Amino acid sequence: MQQLDHVKLLEQAYEHAPIAIAIVSLTGSWIKVNRALCELLGYREEELLQESCFKFIHPKDVMKEERELEQLKSGNLAKSSAEIRCLHADGRIIWAAVHMSAVKNHEGEPLHYIFHMCDITEPKEREQHLLEVEAMYQMIVENAADMISYITPDGIVRYCSPSIADVLGYNPEDIIGTMNSDLYHPDDLAKALDCSLSDQARFTYRVRHKEGYYKWIETTLKLVRNSQGELELILGIGRDVTERKKHEEGLAEAQRIALLGSWEWDVKEGTFTVSEQVYHILNMEKQEGALNPEDIFLQFTESDRMKIAAQIREAYLGRSISLELRSGKPDGSTAFLHIRGIPSMDGNGSPYRISGTVQDITERKIVEFKLQETIERYTSLKKYNHDAVFSLDLEGNILNANDKAEKLTGVCIKDMVGMHFSKFTGVDHLKRILSECGSDDLSERVTDQITHRDGHTADILTTIAPIIIHSEYVGYYIIAKDITEQKKLMVAKEAAERTNQAKSDFLAMMSHEIRTPMNGVIGMTDLLLHTTELDEQQKEYVEIISKSGNTLLNLINDILDFSKIEAGKTELHTQPFDLHQLIAETLDVMTPQAMDKKVDMKAEIAGGIPARLIGDPQKLKQVLINLLGNAVKYTDNGSILVTVQPAAGTDQPLSLQFTVKDTGVGIPDSKLNRLFEPFYQLDNFMTRKTEGTGLGLAISKKLVELMNGDIWVESARGPGATFVFTACFQAEEAPAVGPEENSLQPLVDRNQRLRILIAEDNEINQIVLTKMLQKMGHEVTVAENGEEAVSAALAARFDLIFMDIQMPKMGGVEAAKAIKDALPVGSCPYIVAVTANALKGDKEKYLASGMDEYLSKPVKSDRIAELIRQFQPVRGAVYMDLGTE
Repeated sequence: MQQLDHVKLLEQAYEHAPIAIAIVSLTGSWIKVNRALCELLGYREEELLQESCFKFIHPKDVMKEERELEQLKSGNLAKSSAEIRCLHADGRIIWAAVHMSAVKNHEGEPLHYIFHMCDITEPKEREQHLLEVEAMYQMIVENAADMISYITPDGIVRYCSPSIADVLGYNPEDIIGTMNSDLYHPDDLAKALDCSLSDQARFTYRVRHKEGYYKWIETTLKLVRNSQGELELILGIGRDVTERKKHEEGLAEAQRIALLGSWEWDVKEGTFTVSEQVYHILNMEKQEGALNPEDIFLQFTESDRMKIAAQIREAYLGRSISLELRSGKPDGSTAFLHIRGIPSMDGNGSPYRISGTVQDITERKIVEFKLQETIERYTSLKKYNHDAVFSLDLEGNILNANDKAEKLTGVCIKDMVGMHFSKFTGVDHLKRILSECGSDDLSERVTDQITHRDGHTADILTTIAPIIIHSEYVGYYIIAKDITEQKKLMVAKEAAERTNQAKSDFLAMMSHEIRTPMNGVIGMTDLLLHTTELDEQQKEYVEIISKSGNTLLNLINDILDFSKIEAGKTELHTQPFDLHQLIAETLDVMTPQAMDKKVDMKAEIAGGIPARLIGDPQKLKQVLINLLGNAVKYTDNGSILVTVQPAAGTDQPLSLQFTVKDTGVGIPDSKLNRLFEPFYQLDNFMTRKTEGTGLGLAISKKLVELMNGDIWVESARGPGATFVFTACFQAEEAPAVGPEENSLQPLVDRNQRLRILIAEDNEINQIVLTKMLQKMGHEVTVAENGEEAVSAALAARFDLIFMDIQMPKMGGVEAAKAIKDALPVGSCPYIVAVTANALKGDKEKYLASGMDEYLSKPVKSDRIAELIRQFQPVRGAVYMDLGTE
């Protein structure tokens, strides 16, 4: 009875044991399973007892399990332990630790097996995940481009990634186990040893390559400590920054050449850091670390510090800093500095950093002063000269004169312009004076007399000098000194030589000094832009210098343009044009400037005016741009209105009146009578805020007079100014096109993709024409001169070739002839001439030279599309661009 109770107790322990227990037959069938095993596999006991135990083991582990049981059965093993994958009833795979032993009879023969199983899925999955993570990290380390290393606190390398071979040429085994300090550059080793180690510390130093040269390496450190906080290892991640250091050195050199330094003000911390070049520019002794802003401000005068303070207040509002200051040099001279800055704002609208540049612009300012001095000297010399000064063209017509000339002749300057100078000296005498004027030297003669308007005569001493522009004679200066009262006291030769020398110096200064410094300004900025790698901000600053130089050059070009007009070298180029389109294009040119000032611009054209006119559109556009430019310049808010209407009180068949009205500062009545004088501006040159030569209105007046019109300013009370001018045109008559005038066949398919060759040496024209044609869906090839165009036309088949007549190596006319001579008539492409020349007879001239069609500039995409639709290509066509004259 007691034995039965003991058996019953064992059965209960077996059934309720937390460990899965099973008795398995020698053939692998379940004999008995406890509740824990059923829960482990997710089956009921009766389901398990009907199947072999191997059915619930993952196929990849079955053979291993069978081998273990065989070893137990044969007696080779007393017991066995294994980790196997089991198949759960819900389809999951669970890991189990299985302990197996064989139950034998008293003769040692096996009767059955006993399995003890524990679920180890969760630790097994964690272990698997750790293995995968370890493998992933190993893969990253083995394939990283950066060098990864572990170093002991005493400097012994314990691990080095394979990337060291690509960077420094060493194999990892060459480095592991050694101290790598002997690879450091001597100058960098001492600096590295002096630095204290800290987490995330970053060092830049030179390391010797296996081949002997040095590379710049930047390494970031991570300190690895044990549970007691003691430093065990130093993780270093290094990368090759040799190229970056080269760029930094190149940038520093570029800043040195450009006299440009950078600065940064940490507003929150109150620290100020500057580049090395700033110390040089400000003649300060270099300091380590950040500066106090006061250290910089003290370099300037009190008035300049007030300017800086005002700019800083603007920066606190998010506005950029830009101001020019003066700074004293150790030698007592003055340096001119341009300081720029841009604030960085936080989410609350407060600046947390202001960064910018300091540039020494002393040389540029000297150039500007010299240029301004030259212009002032020219204007003052002519206006305030004690002698009468006449400007003549090559035929002896008066182009301009000063107040002294008006007093000497009794004729006002306005009436004198266009008058022949022989009216005052006689025809024969004038011819003698001009014929004896040397090509290079000033010529001085004593004329007998000059006749005043009222009939009396005056004895004068004259100096005649040629006006030379671009090595070309365009006229003469006649400087006449009234010596009526002093004739007996004058020593003519000495006076003439003195006047000769003064005028020679003036002309030399005008032709040489203005252009030479400007070449320096523009050339150096261009060199900096195209030979130095700059970041976006630096590029923007240098481009501002370049644009300023080009602005100064434009001022000089205005002077030359005015001289050309006064010399009578400007003539009208009449051609058909669309008035509405011209007005729209003119407004487009000025729209960006107007938008910057938030000034509204619009135009109104009265009804009844023909849309298509014949005249000189470029001259008309130049006048409109001059007037609109002034309107935008002097209008800070409000609007600008351009109106076109028929001119009243004129006998011209088609005279139009153009009005440009603005709401700007207006013009004082006292200034109105001088607006159209050359070099005159409303504000004094020392105080004015606007740019320009003061020639815009003078040039506009000349151009308007060429177009048989007049220009004036309407006096008005209140703000704003109103400029009015008239010009004469002809209405274009629509030509009647008969069948005989177009013998070429129309295109069968307007969507046909044409192969087109553009022969054009001007890059801008190439881009414009290429974009137009590509947008139409055509295939485009570009040749930069006539020789390339001929080679391309003979090597491949083209439907159209666009070719510039004035090209290097071979002009367009010669290229067209060579193509037509080389190709059969049926295979020769069509040749279309496109030119800025649109005078009468130009079309006939170009068609006679071998072109098949003619198109005048400006070229519009719709006109090109219309031209292409007119022709049926046979073997191709040539489009010849005559260039921009």
